[in-house]
Amino acid sequence: MKVFMDEDFLLSTDTAKELYHSFAEKMPIIDYHCHIQPREIAEDRRFENITQLWLGGDHYKWRQMRANGVEEYYITGDAPDREKFQKWAETLEMAIGNPLYHWSHLELRRYFGYGGILNGDTAQEVWELCNHKLKEADMSARSLIKQSNVKLLCTTDDPVDALKWHKRIKEEESFDIQVLPTWRPDKILNIEKPDYLKYLKELSRAADIEIQSFQDLKKAMGKRLQYFKRMGCRISDHGLDFMVYAPAKEEEIERIFSARLHKKDISAKDAASFKTACMLFLAEKYEELNWVMQIHYGCKRNNNGKMYEKIGADTGFDCMGDVASGTQLADFLNAVNERKNLPKIILYSLNPKDDELIGTIIGCFQNSDAVGKIQHGSAWWFNDNKTGMRKQMISLANLGLLGNFIGMLTDSRSFLSYPRHEYFRRILCDLIGGWVENGEYPNDRKTLEKIVKGISYKNAVRYFEFQV
Repeated sequence: MKVFMDEDFLLSTDTAKELYHSFAEKMPIIDYHCHIQPREIAEDRRFENITQLWLGGDHYKWRQMRANGVEEYYITGDAPDREKFQKWAETLEMAIGNPLYHWSHLELRRYFGYGGILNGDTAQEVWELCNHKLKEADMSARSLIKQSNVKLLCTTDDPVDALKWHKRIKEEESFDIQVLPTWRPDKILNIEKPDYLKYLKELSRAADIEIQSFQDLKKAMGKRLQYFKRMGCRISDHGLDFMVYAPAKEEEIERIFSARLHKKDISAKDAASFKTACMLFLAEKYEELNWVMQIHYGCKRNNNGKMYEKIGADTGFDCMGDVASGTQLADFLNAVNERKNLPKIILYSLNPKDDELIGTIIGCFQNSDAVGKIQHGSAWWFNDNKTGMRKQMISLANLGLLGNFIGMLTDSRSFLSYPRHEYFRRILCDLIGGWVENGEYPNDRKTLEKIVKGISYKNAVRYFEFQV
């Protein structure tokens, strides 16, 4: 029987162990997509206790606590932090096979030096140990990033954001880790949302342009894009419920936009046409700016209406969507390509049934502009577990070039989430090591080193053209 989470955790062959310990383990981290708040980095936030650091905003954990019958009072309610931690520890006992079990113990080991098991019985000792450790100088937000060997991270930012916290971080020479903004224009596209007109006013103020037409909207977006560029942005991100491609003439888009400005209801068809027009326009701009375009789709959000009304979005009530998006995705990429302005694009679907679909679509649009110009993004959200990661990488290997994959991201709001890169790298090395030992790939250490180091770190640096 293997020891729980020893140094060869998840590494089932000698080759896998060598690949991980020799090539992957010490590689730096490029976290090109996360939801950490730049303010917390700028202010070098300190945390009073482990609950604040671990459970605050973590809807992954909240979902499991609800599944364990925990009252909302102990999850997002006003229960004392110590009691919330106890409920989480008791929940974790039941999480056999869940990645949270591994992530939680990796975090306890890497940041707090705790080699035991967290459960209801040990919660008090873990609480005391972690809280004592959090008082030390090297446990602030910036210190946690540094000790995680992160070289660069990209936050997620709205086009109206003044990016003042990014400015402050950039101005401080003592902090040498790059923190770059990411352009996330979902609110610009979501013309059907009730608060859309209110948001347009915010965008008008940010761009100093009165938005009275779709042409005005494009000018405002262009102006804000240039501002984000000056602040070091190199990546955009689109969060779509499903992929849309419903092209319409410019005058039709103006009609739809004018109707919304006059507070008229927008049909689903009109909303799809408007979003398509925005996406086509933005793709062109991204290519001009040499930015990477990320597209996340396949999520059905806010399913529990009662809880959405009570505590809002991003609180653990989203699920995989099941809308077929393949035709629209392929047609969108083709339309952008025909305009001769296809940027680098990373595609993520929350539904793993789309892995092979994405794998075949991206093969239609690769070219010599960049190695792996169109990427099948890493296993996302509900898929960033051992099964999901292996499935995504095997699909990519079957249909494309796994060696050009840009690898893992945290997609997290937590400063303790970086061991997810370790988790991914162990799974990667076990997968490749198994192929080598099974005689499916030669035991060519030079090439294996290139592949493993590339997927762990170097491919992302090259792909995004980061200066690190």
